[in-house]
Amino acid sequence: MGLWAGQVLGLDVPQTDKRLFAVVETDGCAVDGIAVATNCWVGRRTMRIEDYGKVAATFVDTLAVQAVRLIPRAQARELACAFAPEARSKWEAQLLGYQRMPAEDLLSIQSVQLNTPIEQILGHAGRKAICESCGEEIMNGREIVREGQVLCKSCAGMSYFCFVTDSAGPVTCMATAGEACIHSMA
Repeated sequence: MGLWAGQVLGLDVPQTDKRLFAVVETDGCAVDGIAVATNCWVGRRTMRIEDYGKVAATFVDTLAVQAVRLIPRAQARELACAFAPEARSKWEAQLLGYQRMPAEDLLSIQSVQLNTPIEQILGHAGRKAICESCGEEIMNGREIVREGQVLCKSCAGMSYFCFVTDSAGPVTCMATAGEACIHSMA
């Protein structure tokens, strides 16, 4: 996916700079392959994982602000067998076939436009703030300003977790505003 995206966007991969940005729609093994092929990494802030449970990825040329989304073609698994007739198993046929298939047979590609500007997705390196509610540090411009108060996403009601105050007591939930916490201490 990453190799073809680089070709379509006119970028050399694996990249030696931070021009290519990838949004990967799974938290599975596809992330590792894309990272190695493109040199986009979560730790370098050139990759983001948005886990939709799909083997799909969007690649963004951050200078040209051009983006393409790639997904495997539905028939790719069956077609792989034709590219690896010597394979002894379906798994081996897919392994070998995917390596031999033209990208156009393996993947579907479509130009896309991001809903959030790339500058906002990338954040602001070195920028730090302190949440006025919990006191924790917020990096890269990810703070939320609500009614003049600087908040982290959790304190602004956009958290993915709930605090357990103690084993016998209630759960302090920081779930998304308007959502009920799914945890209870019974």
